[in-house]
Amino acid sequence: MTSIVAAISGTVIAIISAGGLPGIMLLMALESACIPIPSEIIMPFAGYLVSQGQFSLLAVATFGAIGCNLGSAAAYLVGSRGGRALVERWSRHSLFGIAELRLAERFFQRFGPAATFLGRLLPVVRTFIALPAGLARMNVWSFHAFTFAGSWIWCWALAYLGMTLGDRWQDDPRLKTAFHVADVVVLVALGALVVWYVVRRRRAERA
Repeated sequence: MTSIVAAISGTVIAIISAGGLPGIMLLMALESACIPIPSEIIMPFAGYLVSQGQFSLLAVATFGAIGCNLGSAAAYLVGSRGGRALVERWSRHSLFGIAELRLAERFFQRFGPAATFLGRLLPVVRTFIALPAGLARMNVWSFHAFTFAGSWIWCWALAYLGMTLGDRWQDDPRLKTAFHVADVVVLVALGALVVWYVVRRRRAERA
């Protein structure tokens, strides 16, 4: 696993170093199209480059968010045009799986269109949330507005963290600990939400 993460990190760094802001946009587009390139690597490195004076924080957050919209547009079309069979095939080939897709679906069913915004702030869910939005044929303009707003906040926060850490962005143990704790907290909270929703729905059906 360590070697895989190192390989991904090296690829991300090479693409951003060579492509600049468009490279950031491309990588975030791939991540939002359900391809497992962690934004937790992309945006902190972009933030590190901000600390070196190569970019501005506003620019990297904005290009990152635009990339999220581009990748999400592809995933949205898969859901809205291809239907469930194509969505499940898309998810299966994303290297995550059907379980993560269903988690995003339940999240969307619970929160409706607002899930497109909220989901952009959550690990795992953010990668898949465009698929259930497409399946539900959410209004495309609202979809892009919510996607951009949530993605911009996420990109800005990660880039700011990378900018603050400077050249320690990849090695500082506090960063890895923070992401690990955040992932655990989010996944526990989502699990509790799903359980609560299922129990509530079953009680309503019995009533």
